[in-house]
Amino acid sequence: QVQLIESGGGLVQAGDSLRLTCAASGRTFSSYAIGWFRQAPGKERESVAAISRSGSNIYYADSVKGRFTISRDNAKNSVYLSMSSLKSEDTAVYYCAARDNSGFLWRPRDYDYWGQGTQVTVSS
Repeated sequence: QVQLIESGGGLVQAGDSLRLTCAASGRTFSSYAIGWFRQAPGKERESVAAISRSGSNIYYADSVKGRFTISRDNAKNSVYLSMSSLKSEDTAVYYCAARDNSGFLWRPRDYDYWGQGTQVTVSS
């Protein structure tokens, strides 16, 4: 089992950057695939980025490709989402999720463990 805590959200202006951190508990963090998701008011939760447990497989939603970067540091039990050139449409609660799996996972239903979320608000 793993517990996830997101941090790094906040209120920024369009064009600014933020880095979100997903900190995990547990000694087997390196066995978990991690995904970042977001949910805006009145909308469904959507996949943003995903990284395999080794970090060798990474995928981004088209809406964030070229602006967001997902990375992980297994020694620090952490996954990061670096966001640049932020737009008002990036405003949402951002969640990280984990599953003990060697494959590549993309959909929210593929993941077992979720953090509480961190709010990102981008003003235009």
